[in-house]
Amino acid sequence: MDRTPRFIDIHVVQPIPYANLNRDDTNSVKTMLYGDALRTRISSQSWKRAIREHFQDALGDSALRTRRIGERVAEVLRGRGWGKELADRAGAHVAAGSSIKWEVAKGKDKQPITNKVLTNALVYLPEDAVEELADIAEAHKDAITVDFTGKEKAKDRPESALKGKIDRILIKRNGVINLFGRMLAEIDQADVDGAVQVAHAFTTHTTEVELDYFAAVDDVTAARNDETGSGHMGTAEFSTGTLYRFATVDLKELTKNLSDDSEIAVDAARELAGQFLLSFIESLPQAKKNSTAPHSLPHLVHVAVRSDRPLSFAAAFEEPVRSAQHGGYVARSVEGIDAYSHAANTLLGSGRVLHAAHASLHFDKLEHLGERRPSFEALVAAAVAVALAEAPQ
Repeated sequence: MDRTPRFIDIHVVQPIPYANLNRDDTNSVKTMLYGDALRTRISSQSWKRAIREHFQDALGDSALRTRRIGERVAEVLRGRGWGKELADRAGAHVAAGSSIKWEVAKGKDKQPITNKVLTNALVYLPEDAVEELADIAEAHKDAITVDFTGKEKAKDRPESALKGKIDRILIKRNGVINLFGRMLAEIDQADVDGAVQVAHAFTTHTTEVELDYFAAVDDVTAARNDETGSGHMGTAEFSTGTLYRFATVDLKELTKNLSDDSEIAVDAARELAGQFLLSFIESLPQAKKNSTAPHSLPHLVHVAVRSDRPLSFAAAFEEPVRSAQHGGYVARSVEGIDAYSHAANTLLGSGRVLHAAHASLHFDKLEHLGERRPSFEALVAAAVAVALAEAPQ
């Protein structure tokens, strides 16, 4: 059996107090039915954004996702001393100069706005690549500071000659793009297969959505004491619960994304994989944070390095956890993880788990989650050391 490390799986049990971390289009708590029981759900897209922002802050290596790349180029040019009108014109020409389809932005009156271009697809590129796009604008200043209306034929627009230069910048990558991937089909070689997969988080038990009525006092009428009632009233949805969270890092995909030089790729992969795991552990979606401050900590994190395939433990909670005798779901959820890990890995056969460990607040007798580590940092460091001792085959 091949015992080359291929995946790092991470499992988290985390209690969340009264909150609404991820709302739907009606501001309602997101839910799902699983095991014929209603659960609170946090979408993977929501949590991935929180992970990405934490990751970028930690490494200082940012990426930008936007349809308004022309406006960002214009901002950089204004910072270099360009006048607003010239910068806006140049930014519009740069945004329209790639292989990505675009449209002229429209105002509230539905009329086109001269010198404002929106790409039809979200452009996802390293933050410092915007400076390179601005360099192109400066190098061709005379040509691309004419008004952009979008009415000219493509061959007559000055940016048409810059297409190759702009495309070469838009396909650039950095660590966050190599890790999370990029979908940009309109430019050759721009697509990047993501090396991480993140599951939707959900409560291990049945939950109920609670409706909160709130009112805001009008300070002026309250001070006069001549009018009762509030200045504003409303309702909002919240829930509480213990979440199961899961993600996996595809080590082969990550090293392939990073470099053709295996030694360089492995060194970079150690940093990226390690920071991803830490960001997964510590991040939290920020919806309604000012009115709920739900900044809790995972009570259990289990990390496994596998040679075969990722393995989610979500099925451990298909039958919802029942609360303990005196209340609470965390302890029984942790017990469920421990038992399911043993059963599933026994069923799959031995030798597939190359490393397993856990870190937790107060669970000392977990038999099937590997050695207990004293901190999240120690847990992650040990897993990455095993997983990326050399390049995955």
